[in-house]
Amino acid sequence: MSLGHLMQGKPRPDTPGVTISTPRAYEVVGALCFAGRRHRAFTRLAELSGAEPGDRVLDVGCGTGYLTRHMATRVGPEGAVTGVDASPPVLDYARRRKPRPGSAACTYREGIAESLDLPDAAFDTVVTSLMLHHLPEELRPAALREMYRVVRPGGRLLVVEFRPPKSRLGRHLVHGGVSHAMAHHRVDLLEGLVTDAGFEVRGSGDIRPWLRHVQAVRPTRSESTEA
Repeated sequence: MSLGHLMQGKPRPDTPGVTISTPRAYEVVGALCFAGRRHRAFTRLAELSGAEPGDRVLDVGCGTGYLTRHMATRVGPEGAVTGVDASPPVLDYARRRKPRPGSAACTYREGIAESLDLPDAAFDTVVTSLMLHHLPEELRPAALREMYRVVRPGGRLLVVEFRPPKSRLGRHLVHGGVSHAMAHHRVDLLEGLVTDAGFEVRGSGDIRPWLRHVQAVRPTRSESTEA
């Protein structure tokens, strides 16, 4: 059994998606996988989100709140950041971690990505990192449509996913050490999924050592009309 399976919790009755049940183990694995580059990588992701001081930010599948706290630093004390996750243990862990001084307040709530209990157009920026591969493929479009619904017209989206190694040996190691879903995740499909949800893709790229990101915006009504 892989370490990834040991970290996984029992599925919630309202979703077939996988949750994380052991936040401390997840944090240890995260630190090891990034080999000292985790803080730098997620600081860069917060920049790539395009979030500005004072923004209302939503982190979907926030887990232990690592990116959530980076977003709080990004938007500053006039902003607000909400993290949503389906796992109560990781939310409890996230609530005990405080953002840096001068950051926005972080609020955490339980929920599932494919059916967010949040109002329409409530956020300026939506981010999600290392979450989509926890959902069955058939639910990923629904999760992205929910992100489209809750971000305002003109608002931004950043999707971050694990980029599997290209070598067979690398994929074998990830499969054995973390999970099958991560070893075989099709990051090449991300841009199409984001576009199909209604967003306009504005950029994409890799963050060393393991991440792929897609940046997008929800078109305004006038932009949609012109298109």
